[in-house]
Amino acid sequence: MSTSRAKPSCVKDSLGTPSGLHKIDGKIGDGEPLGTVFRARVACGLVSEQTPEEQAKNLITTRIMRLRGLEDGVNAGGDVDTYARYVYIHGTNQEDKIGTPNSHGCVLLKNAEVAQLFDIVNDGTIVLISD
Repeated sequence: MSTSRAKPSCVKDSLGTPSGLHKIDGKIGDGEPLGTVFRARVACGLVSEQTPEEQAKNLITTRIMRLRGLEDGVNAGGDVDTYARYVYIHGTNQEDKIGTPNSHGCVLLKNAEVAQLFDIVNDGTIVLISD
């Protein structure tokens, strides 16, 4: 697993991974092949089909589980709203960096792992993000 390059933060535009209680509120990518790239939560081909410039980026791949904060004023509402920040649990094309900070606030997993997790959790599953 990898989290943000920036320090943990719930604040809008901080690019930090938000802490606290969340729930999965939206699962995207069911049935897509491993390595499918998503933009704006829409599948747009495999990593191998992207330009070299795109492939160099940390892409959102395979599955998306969108997170919604459950703690008012901490990770829900106002400038600390995880859902409004589009924070996800998702796969990455940079699996070699798993275990080191590498996201812009999301929780990154290897593609096979995120597909497996996707299949066993439901919308509404509680997620705790802590140090």
